[in-house]
Amino acid sequence: MSTPVYLFSLSTHPDTINIKSLDVSFFKPKIDFSKYDYLILTSKQAVESLKQYKNSQYLRKEALAVSKKTAQAYESLGGKILECAEGYGSNIATKIIHYPKTTKWLYLRASVVASNFTKECRDDGYTIDEAIVYQSECSKDITNAIIPKNAVLIFTSPSSVLCYLKSHTISEQNRVIVIGSTTAKKLPNGLKYTISNETSIQSCVDLLS
Repeated sequence: MSTPVYLFSLSTHPDTINIKSLDVSFFKPKIDFSKYDYLILTSKQAVESLKQYKNSQYLRKEALAVSKKTAQAYESLGGKILECAEGYGSNIATKIIHYPKTTKWLYLRASVVASNFTKECRDDGYTIDEAIVYQSECSKDITNAIIPKNAVLIFTSPSSVLCYLKSHTISEQNRVIVIGSTTAKKLPNGLKYTISNETSIQSCVDLLS
């Protein structure tokens, strides 16, 4: 019998057993998009939140996206991408510093975030406003999941690791694959893991072959 592969993510993959790690609730704060030059999008959920607004309010704003998947999600709404980072929130700052400090950015974010790039940029004199447009909480699916001790575990975000560890432990028999270094930092100290070559679920799955 083949080893089961569990994917802890809001997205799915046909070669894995998907466990939704988070339940997402959306907010609709009042936003004057006309005040900003560009948007900052660090998740597909942030893109999803934009559907609550008239697209004429935001589609003229190019977006700095954290990853290709987030960029594709915004493009699917008809939006244009300014630049695409390498899949980590910390990489966003390395993009912003190439723009004038007079540029006005709007970061559409979750209630809790893993990266502090906004503080880093503001400390350097850049203008970044933040709007909390969604919040995530650990799902009942991940809390109640029964995971074999020999399963392959694929974690796609820091929150997926934290939610898993609230009700489960990771066995030495488990093979652990994470989508990036920020996610890896949430794993227990000393645990062996592999980081995908790219920040995508497919890249994680490719490590299985």
